[in-house]
Amino acid sequence: MTEEINQTTESNRTGSGLTWAAVAVLGVVAIVGLVMARSASTQATDIQQAFDGKVKAMQQDFNTQLTALQQHEAATDAANVGLQSDLSVVTKRLRLTQGDLKKAREEAENIRTEDQQKIEEVNGTMTSALATKASTDDVKGVDGKVDGVRTDLSGTQNDLKMARSELGTLIARNHEDIDSLRRLGERDYIEFTIDTKNKPQKVGSFVVELRGTNVTKKRYNVSLIVDDARIERKNLPINEPIFFHQGNDRRPLELVVNTVAKDKVTGYISVPKAGGTQSAASD
Repeated sequence: MTEEINQTTESNRTGSGLTWAAVAVLGVVAIVGLVMARSASTQATDIQQAFDGKVKAMQQDFNTQLTALQQHEAATDAANVGLQSDLSVVTKRLRLTQGDLKKAREEAENIRTEDQQKIEEVNGTMTSALATKASTDDVKGVDGKVDGVRTDLSGTQNDLKMARSELGTLIARNHEDIDSLRRLGERDYIEFTIDTKNKPQKVGSFVVELRGTNVTKKRYNVSLIVDDARIERKNLPINEPIFFHQGNDRRPLELVVNTVAKDKVTGYISVPKAGGTQSAASD
């Protein structure tokens, strides 16, 4: 009986020990699980923060690049507007130049046609006089007219041999050429001599100021004041016209310098006639 009691007691102690061992194991497992869960939570938080930081940085970089692109687009639009404006100005000036050149060519062709008509008229007069056996004095008179027309024609041909500007106008190189152009009657010519540097001088209704000369290279610097606007030109060769306009007249005026000396130039201003608003009167 006593042995049975001892076995029962021993059995109870063994069962109780196993229970506490199981509980201890479960506790350790629970603690390890909590530690691992906390570590995993911390890592997840760190990863989330790192990810959020990268996303924020990417957003900032995207916004910066977007702003730069918008600014570049605005600058490009402004540049395009400027180029379109410049193109419009160039197109208008080209149309003006082409129109003036066409007019000059037509005027030259008209001169040639008129000269040819004069020759044909004189030849016809001479032939008629010879056919009707006119007197010697009449024939001599006809010959004199022929010689006169030939002289005029020779002078006109010499005029047409003068250099022409890009707008087709004849460029006088000296006083004799200017007189020849005056006889054509198409433009007025205001001759001038400026022998003082940096001192504005009245030429017709304009103001011309000599800014400097280079005698060796035959070049000069000049300032021209038209309608209260100043036109500056530098390092220009002689016998090369400066084109400008006055008022609303679309026909160009010309300033040409024929000779260059030390602080001295001579030349002329050419003003179109017939319906222009310019005046050739000088003070």
